[in-house]
Amino acid sequence: MSGRWVEVANGVYARRYVELDQTLGLVVGDTHCLVIDTGTDEVHGASMAAAVRFVTPLPWTVVITHAHFDHFFGTAAFLPASVISHERCRSLILAEGERQRRVWSAKYRSDGKAEQAERLATAKLVAPTEVITSSVLLDLGGRTVTLVHAGPAHTDHDVFVHVPDVDVVFAGDLVEQGAPPSVGPDSHVSDWPAALDRILDLRPTVVVPGHGDPVDAEFVRRQRNDLARRR
Repeated sequence: MSGRWVEVANGVYARRYVELDQTLGLVVGDTHCLVIDTGTDEVHGASMAAAVRFVTPLPWTVVITHAHFDHFFGTAAFLPASVISHERCRSLILAEGERQRRVWSAKYRSDGKAEQAERLATAKLVAPTEVITSSVLLDLGGRTVTLVHAGPAHTDHDVFVHVPDVDVVFAGDLVEQGAPPSVGPDSHVSDWPAALDRILDLRPTVVVPGHGDPVDAEFVRRQRNDLARRR
């Protein structure tokens, strides 16, 4: 499953994929690295894992930004590893993961994508091993990152990743480039602008969305204002 790296800052990378226009992430410290989301299935996850190993041999920790299938069904490729998420993300992966697998496998088949349907149908479901409720600081060796629960927004359990030494934020699906933000039945549109305000308050230079190319703070501000008008 082909992808390409975009180095958004020193030791900070976005991995771009054509399927779903998805963007995964990597932050490299001196002793550890952090992988941000794992993709749609184990083939996708293995592709990401191999790409990470091309960049660094350091031990990895994984963070799952939210419990939508395309962000967590590739996790098995990274085991053994600590896998972190918000506590409700873990609960929903366990409660809703199999349903999401069935729904999206069926969609891929109806779209004529039999290989992707089969990959998802056979992917191992891996639940996070560690949970957060608000925020946590991770020491990667010479670099710290903060995992932050943004409050209700795209879901009720979104987590973004702040890399303060280079002013980068990995936003998950709180931000999308190339398409409007994805508003689903589990979204909280009235609260979403406040979640984006938490990102903007950090004055990031680069924001990496869950889908699309990296953007700047002004792009996030425009998306925030568009969401505010939907309320």
